Amino acid sequence: MTNVSAFERAANTIIEVNACDRSRIDFEVEIMKLEKSQWCGYFDRVSKALVSKRAEIEVASLKLGDQIEAEWLPLLGISYDPKNDVIDIALEGLTHLIHEPREVYVKQDGLELSALEVVDAEGSRQIVVLKDPRMLPSPAQFTKKAS
Repeated sequence: MTNVSAFERAANTIIEVNACDRSRIDFEVEIMKLEKSQWCGYFDRVSKALVSKRAEIEVASLKLGDQIEAEWLPLLGISYDPKNDVIDIALEGLTHLIHEPREVYVKQDGLELSALEVVDAEGSRQIVVLKDPRMLPSPAQFTKKAS
């Protein structure tokens, strides 16, 4: 078995399933592996654009199975500390630390980060999916319906 990330497997499956319907393939989605030398700069750059996002964190490991660590909490930022070899994912009310990360894969829709997968030293995979918060309708829409 080759060392392929869960993101790459999912992307390949989606493309195979949708290959007969070219109108459904999103060619803007890019999945790439980041080199460790890129982590600090990349997370510093994208964190500024992620402040309004919500995040779900799933941890998948042979020891624990698949577990949801956080469900759609507001994201405050993502950073990498090379001195302590830790990726810090700060959410409202929760800090998720990934010690000794070995691989980082990012999924981007155009220029926007939509998901992240980190493989740690024990082989556990931490998958962070990002989405925009739901927008409530404006109060004016409620008053128009009531009239």
